[in-house]
Amino acid sequence: MYIGKAAKLCGVSVKTIRYYESLGLLPNVERQGAYRVFSERDIRLIRLIRQAQGSGFRLSELKAALTSNHHTLPWDTLCQLMQQKEADIEREVEQLQRKAEQLRSQRRDIEACLAETPDCPPLLP
Repeated sequence: MYIGKAAKLCGVSVKTIRYYESLGLLPNVERQGAYRVFSERDIRLIRLIRQAQGSGFRLSELKAALTSNHHTLPWDTLCQLMQQKEADIEREVEQLQRKAEQLRSQRRDIEACLAETPDCPPLLP
């Protein structure tokens, strides 16, 4: 199928597909004359790239995974990357929870100070 139909089927723009190609994420797309002809494999790869991006992967990470597997769908490598990404996200969540607790504590201190006196002194660094 041609690029317009592939884009519509994958829910991306033609420009996005061309960008993926320029990065080397979609190598060896067949051509008929001046036209790109996308296979089912290409469609699966485009969808995989979009889903992975939605899960927080950078295109450079995906390119490295594809390149190391000679542009096959590297399921084992992707599973490892996903495990790493999960661990990264869990660490970020923990950091955000600590920050939220600090904010709650600071807010409570300010509210307690204001309850005692309307001229609450400024917070010290």
